Amino acid sequence: MNSPFSTKTVQPDISLSICGYTKVLEIISNKWTALVIYAMEDGIIRYGDIRRRIEGISKKMLTQTLRQLERDGLVKRDITPAVPPIVEYSLTQLGESLLEPMRALKQWTNENYSQVEQARESYDRVNNEE
Repeated sequence: MNSPFSTKTVQPDISLSICGYTKVLEIISNKWTALVIYAMEDGIIRYGDIRRRIEGISKKMLTQTLRQLERDGLVKRDITPAVPPIVEYSLTQLGESLLEPMRALKQWTNENYSQVEQARESYDRVNNEE
């Protein structure tokens, strides 16, 4: 039986470099990424409509986010030749498969985040008095 105070070297069993979950969190942990995915959850949408749906996102940040999501295989970009060209975005099948876990996280947030805020306030009260 290993004691918690053992001097025996233990190999890490959690790794940032090989953990698939960590790699997915890198994709969706950006606040803009999650919001852009939510903006596309109802189907095909144009750039300007995405921008109007997301409060505070700049053109530069929206463009960067869409390019990264396209690179990751989560978003499809279609261009229809016209003057000016019509550019539409939609979630790929892979992107759509991400909606369910993101909705579950959103539901958890709606149900529990007030407790997180209360815990932070309690922690700050206790630790700021020291």
